Amino acid sequence: MKPPYVPGHGLLRDRVAVVTAAAGTGIGGACARRMLEEGARVVISDAHERRLSETRAALEKEFGSGSVTAVPCDVTSEEQVQRLFSEAEECFGPLDVVINNAGLGGTATLVEMTDEQWNRVLDVTLNGTMRCTRAALVRMRPRGRGVIVNNASVIGWRAQEGQAHYAAAKAGVMALTRCAAVEAAPYGVRINAVAPSLAMHPFLAKVTTEELLAELTKREALGRYAEPWEVANVIVFLASDYSSYMTGEVVSVSSQHP
Repeated sequence: MKPPYVPGHGLLRDRVAVVTAAAGTGIGGACARRMLEEGARVVISDAHERRLSETRAALEKEFGSGSVTAVPCDVTSEEQVQRLFSEAEECFGPLDVVINNAGLGGTATLVEMTDEQWNRVLDVTLNGTMRCTRAALVRMRPRGRGVIVNNASVIGWRAQEGQAHYAAAKAGVMALTRCAAVEAAPYGVRINAVAPSLAMHPFLAKVTTEELLAELTKREALGRYAEPWEVANVIVFLASDYSSYMTGEVVSVSSQHP
């Protein structure tokens, strides 16, 4: 049974947040909406400019133009990452929260996988998270505060056929989170990650077989897939002061964890 939507409680009031891969109906879009509901000013970003523009228009209509803006960004480009963070600060001021949601999947057995497939998934999912984390830390450390939340996946813990590149990238995001958190802690910056399993949205339904969706759903103790906003709720918790003593953690939003 689909759970009731939880209203905002002002957990991020007056904070400035950046969310990557925030166009559309997935976790990034749900995260942007949830943060706006919690009182943040949000910079949404995505490599897909048309969808990004549509998402911005929808959010502006609901929350007002002074609460949200959009900056196109391909996280595989250091130049575009730097532009994202610079324009975010120019628009709303110093950054308090960065959500690294950008990731790329795909299915291919290892013996059939090309170098291009492997490198593309790792460049978006792992290297992109590193670039954005690095850019955020450069800006947060001098202020002595800030929170970064990375989107990992339970597949970073478990094995799944045809997912060697994606699993390796997400396991790398987990390791990056832990190591970066140790480096950032002396500067008052916290870094954590979430590890969702199956958060259903229309695009995922288009690119995933019904058989695989059914199999993944059966693995969950609750007997259903997550709503994207349920993952966003955990991200908001990690971004808020309620998690002030948490850093270097990977929080499973699934029953599939070690």
